Amino acid sequence: MSLKEKQGTPIGSYAPDFELLGIDKDVHHLSRYLERWRGVAVIFLSNNCPYSAAHIDRLKQLQTRFHEQGFTLIGINSNDADQSPEDSFSQMQQFARSRGLNFPYLWDPTQDVAQGFGASKTPEAFVIDEQGVLRYSGQIDDNTQYPEAVNKAYLKNAIAALLAGETISPKSTPTQGSPLVWRN
Repeated sequence: MSLKEKQGTPIGSYAPDFELLGIDKDVHHLSRYLERWRGVAVIFLSNNCPYSAAHIDRLKQLQTRFHEQGFTLIGINSNDADQSPEDSFSQMQQFARSRGLNFPYLWDPTQDVAQGFGASKTPEAFVIDEQGVLRYSGQIDDNTQYPEAVNKAYLKNAIAALLAGETISPKSTPTQGSPLVWRN
């Protein structure tokens, strides 16, 4: 495990605020989202990660399901575009259009946000309450390949518990996915 994987925000601590360019060419701040929403899920994604691709439709369904209840998803791509050209800003825009993303997709070219959260793989989910406190981190669910065979919908359950004012359990799960592509 690298040093970058060992750092991050512990459950129960304030999530790091960010200021990132979105594919809509607007600057997005976590603090602004928290002013508007009862909660936010930050999902670290990659355009060319098969695990991310397998979860895109499920993430869009979660956005549709929980948006009216005051919750939103935010996708962030932190992969180094020099080593992974498929993750460049222009490729992010094309990916979002072709996949019909219904949530913001932000670019983290310095990788500061990924490091602040302690993200190590794509996809990796972080659920934040309206006070900015991290309440869940880990997998989206327990079956990347077969959505119909999911037994544990970790992210969906965490969001539902947060919105219901219940304790989230589990608070974290081990991540599965492609390693983040860090700058040299």
